Amino acid sequence: MELLRKWLGHPEDIYNLLRFKMGGYRAVMPRMDTDSLGCGLRTCYRYLNQTSRSFAAVIQALDGELRHAVCIFYLVLRALDTVEDDMSIPLDVKVPMLHEFHSHLYQPDWKYTESKEKDRQVLEDFPTISMEFRKLSKVYQDVISDICHKMGVGMAEFLEKKVDSQHEWDKYCHYVAGLVGIGLSRLFSASELEDSIVGQDTELANSMGLFLQKTNIIRDYLEDQMEGREFWPREVWSRYAKKLSDLAKPENVDVAMQCLNELITNALHHVPDVLTYLSRLKNQSVFNFCAIPQVMAIATLAACYNNQQVFRGVVKIRKGQAVTLMMDATNIQAVKAIMYQYVEEIYQKMPSTDPSCRRTQQAIAAVRAASLPAGPMASRHHYSPIYLSCAMLLAALSWQYLSTLSKATEEYVQAGDN
Repeated sequence: MELLRKWLGHPEDIYNLLRFKMGGYRAVMPRMDTDSLGCGLRTCYRYLNQTSRSFAAVIQALDGELRHAVCIFYLVLRALDTVEDDMSIPLDVKVPMLHEFHSHLYQPDWKYTESKEKDRQVLEDFPTISMEFRKLSKVYQDVISDICHKMGVGMAEFLEKKVDSQHEWDKYCHYVAGLVGIGLSRLFSASELEDSIVGQDTELANSMGLFLQKTNIIRDYLEDQMEGREFWPREVWSRYAKKLSDLAKPENVDVAMQCLNELITNALHHVPDVLTYLSRLKNQSVFNFCAIPQVMAIATLAACYNNQQVFRGVVKIRKGQAVTLMMDATNIQAVKAIMYQYVEEIYQKMPSTDPSCRRTQQAIAAVRAASLPAGPMASRHHYSPIYLSCAMLLAALSWQYLSTLSKATEEYVQAGDN
């Protein structure tokens, strides 16, 4: 009954869950026909669905040959990331592996069978992935190989050092996510579905990746602490505690909130770049692919802002909230409205005594300025009371059925592939 009470507290979520289940998902995640694919590509898409919690559905919704290029790009980087994450690989073996990983794309028989990681199948069956990589057009191959090389070098750099300064935080996020944004943008342009400027403007593409990665790092504080990982920059957290782990202590709740809010403020500075990037996109499938993770990220930051739960458990946006974002974020005006809505939520929660208060206000003002110009703001509250009342009644009759709704939605809510 707790789930029912939660839904009745947000009737618009119920309406959108029903709308999503009854066909709304097809607009953003049309089902891909895999029967016409060759054996190798079918295997790659199976690995994609097994290893990606947040991107598999929207990758498969991309148009034309771009879909296959992005699928292979994802799997190559997933294999590289699996090497980085595998603590059973000695550093003297791992560092050269990361540096040289891109060369294995052109070695038909190369594979790695000693990994202990959960996604080890992408290393054990790397010959299938590399074979499909070599079937791609050369323009796609060049992008994927180049990004893989740069990312491997960057990962190796941070194996033996922690993230100290905010500059190093940006650098780390660039290596593990900004380069992904740059690579994807180059693939979009190479496909000719998007203009060349999308792939050429690496600063905006980098911001797309940094916004997502910083959101994940902020949200995943407790999980990373439990796994012995530290990605919050020392330059920030050391002003509030002697050790990063001290922020989770009940007696440090006030300074923990201040540290959290400062990092969220840092991440918000990327939002104007995100909106500029999205405003350049022409292809609907590419727009959906890029916009959905970004609106999920701003909703997650709003949920995390000044929230003690970041240090106690998991902060997740609601399923109904997630499907609403997925179905609404299909054009730039709607995305601007979403960004505006969530920075306003942050503004309303902002403590006047917070040390970052002024900087947060400036970041919010920049998002407002980027969101408001050029036409009327798309409404974020456009559901008839009749629809909402019907939705509440349907939910009361079928809440147990709806609790199992949409595996794809759950995957997006949990987004954090890194």
